[in-house]
Amino acid sequence: MGEGRGVHLCGSVPLTDARTVFSEAARRIGPHLKRIPDGETGIRDNWVVWQLPKMQAHPDLETVPPPSPEYGPSERVQPKPGVDAASIDFGPLGYAEAALESWQVFRQLREDGTIPAGIRFQVSLPTPIAVIGAFVAGPQGELERRYEARLLDELSAIVAAIPAEDLAVQWDAAVEFAIFEGIFPSWFGSDYPTQLDEVGQRLVRLGAAVPEAVELGYHLCYGDFGHRHFAEPTDTSRLAAVAARIVAGLDRPVNWLHLPVPRSRTDADYFKPLADLVLAPETDLYLGLVHATDGRAGALERIEAARSAVTAFGIATECGMGRRPANQIPALFDLHAELAEILA
Repeated sequence: MGEGRGVHLCGSVPLTDARTVFSEAARRIGPHLKRIPDGETGIRDNWVVWQLPKMQAHPDLETVPPPSPEYGPSERVQPKPGVDAASIDFGPLGYAEAALESWQVFRQLREDGTIPAGIRFQVSLPTPIAVIGAFVAGPQGELERRYEARLLDELSAIVAAIPAEDLAVQWDAAVEFAIFEGIFPSWFGSDYPTQLDEVGQRLVRLGAAVPEAVELGYHLCYGDFGHRHFAEPTDTSRLAAVAARIVAGLDRPVNWLHLPVPRSRTDADYFKPLADLVLAPETDLYLGLVHATDGRAGALERIEAARSAVTAFGIATECGMGRRPANQIPALFDLHAELAEILA
């Protein structure tokens, strides 16, 4: 059915803890995996939502309602009166702390043979746009710069503590597509071409901050809050456009790209823009075409449709597994392994 590239786990896996995620993923999908994330368990179980209470507790920020009902949480923050946004230090965000804690578990499980040798520990990080676009009322431009500085400090702590040959870093870009679709307001351009340029520059900058010996990937997403997208993508054109900006702009390898595939898109038209996306041999493309709600049959339909545009790709869920009940995860892991065998 085409050249398979294995299985990618985007980030969220709603099992008990990182040890369970690592163990179950390795046992059920291990031969098809290049990397395993810690599942973003505990307070991180709903992607970036855990960053909102951290911001609300910041002494220089106050909570305000959004200007109108929006996708996701219904509160935002802004600087308190008299506070210069440029002076705000967000302090520890929690990403480095979580990654270093999970790394110790990963290393132990690899040493005892639970995790096969050669599989890397994957750390998934949100782009600054994700947090600022969703949770900040303003001034978004300045607070994005402040948040990015802090996030890159956390990345530095991660790469300093984890050997490069054991590490993979994924940048999660979702709110960017909500801005493209007009769901969230933009602070960096009022038209799509300008926004695309700005987003491309940011994603390249973030990727360039990852040392070349560390694997680098990007998860591009249309959202999954309450099992709903920001907007239904017409096709993969905007995903492909962002992916093209990333690979063209970076001087270092991009090891993987993950793109979502809505459950209803079993048609070739959805995938057609991917035919023009030129990727280097070292860049694996993963299509998020596995859905628990229609299982093997639905995935095979989407695989067949995808082959009209691309022949070499791996599989994943559309947006992690974090919004699925925990009791569905073992069967979902097994489904990935079964499909990967078919694609191999």
